[in-house]
Amino acid sequence: MFEIAELGHTLKKSEYNEQIPELRTQLLLLQQQLGTCDFPVIILISGVDGGGKGQVINLLNEWLDARYMETFAFDEPSDEEKERPKYWRYWRSLPPKGRIGIYVGSWYSDPISHRVYGDIDDSQLSVELKHINEMEQLLINDGALIIKCWLHLKKETQKKRLKELEKDPETSWQVTERDKKHLKLYDEFVEIAENVLTTTSTGISPWLVVEGADIRYSSLTVGQHVLHRIRQHIESRNGKSENINGLPFVNINQQSLLDTLDLSLELDKKDYNDQLLHYQGKLNKLVRMAREQKRSTILVFEGWDAAGKGGAIRRTTSAIDARSYRVIQTAAPTDEEAAHHYLWRFWRHIPRAGKVTIYDRSWYGRVLVERVEGFAQEKEWMRSYSEIVNFEEALIEHGILLLKFWLHIDKDEQLERFKAREQISYKKHKITEDDYRNREKWDDYKIAVNEMIARTSTRAVPWLMIEANDKRYARIKILKTVCEKLEAMLEPEK
Repeated sequence: MFEIAELGHTLKKSEYNEQIPELRTQLLLLQQQLGTCDFPVIILISGVDGGGKGQVINLLNEWLDARYMETFAFDEPSDEEKERPKYWRYWRSLPPKGRIGIYVGSWYSDPISHRVYGDIDDSQLSVELKHINEMEQLLINDGALIIKCWLHLKKETQKKRLKELEKDPETSWQVTERDKKHLKLYDEFVEIAENVLTTTSTGISPWLVVEGADIRYSSLTVGQHVLHRIRQHIESRNGKSENINGLPFVNINQQSLLDTLDLSLELDKKDYNDQLLHYQGKLNKLVRMAREQKRSTILVFEGWDAAGKGGAIRRTTSAIDARSYRVIQTAAPTDEEAAHHYLWRFWRHIPRAGKVTIYDRSWYGRVLVERVEGFAQEKEWMRSYSEIVNFEEALIEHGILLLKFWLHIDKDEQLERFKAREQISYKKHKITEDDYRNREKWDDYKIAVNEMIARTSTRAVPWLMIEANDKRYARIKILKTVCEKLEAMLEPEK
């Protein structure tokens, strides 16, 4: 889920200087309005070491009226705090209605740190996160607005940042032995943090993940997010907005993961035919091995209309014994399906041991078409992210290999494929008025896809991004990936 914050986001000084005056003005005006409101604002600033948490908090203090806000930094509990329940020190610092409290080192710090250092195990961490969710829900039920921001850095960037700080005599004091120790534990920290954010990012209190390498970019993004959240909350409390529960997981100004894909990648026909035979033969063998070892596989195909999902699925299934797989075409739910939880119809088709189920579109329709077209209320699709992550965790905990592919093409390529289909008699049926109507919402779908990937791509079940402007390249990449993942899962033949 941190992929969105590892793309190298930066902001030019001129752009920053142009936007900051208006942001500061709007924040101050909104803060004045907040003073008459019946709820407090709690801002949590967390993230990796060197991610710029302190700088962002300093700027928020500079931009906002300090008379109506307070910043709290929590470290090791004092003797007085140790003599009381762990949440006592947080409760006593909560801001009153109409005020803002900014927290660095919040109720998330200790559970993450204790898990990284092995002081608690996964089950104990789960209990801690349950308590956190309960406390936040209690505050939200009373009207509080909780804004949670995570400042992230890639490992290489964090290492470079700490070296730069340590090299400068004026900033060397900022780098402690603890920071150096944490750098060695980076991979463990990020894995645990991903679990924490996924578990505690709820529909009404989501985490914003921001790249922290460039302070201009990170501070502006956090400032805009704070402005948006407070304004939205005031409107919802006044009954002026239906947009109560949902807000973007990532700032709309952040570069889309889709934009990083190289759609010029292609494969000539000869290479394609050679590799197709190779990987189909390999896949056939691996699927037979999986059947013998009773290991199930689920393949999820999502992507733009005309991105080539059907063609990729056919090249996959043609390598597998028809008795070993099922392809589930997901369309609008039937009356029976609509009468159940939206995941019900997907649970029904989970494969038996050793079998393969392929979903041509899937449960992600809840956060894509149902979101964009308004078939699901915002509070429904917002909570679906965590529901989907939990659903997928249940599958992999059972030993199922779950692979999910997003086939990406650009808008021009899609139009060319639409027009080509209209010229082929046996493909005309694939093009409908809805396909062209959906193109008009391309930007809305792009935002939804980017958010979907950011919130549901985990280390255990990452999204596999397929550059699909060239169908041959896409098909081979998919077949190769399936073979590699199956090989890694299966026990070697004796």
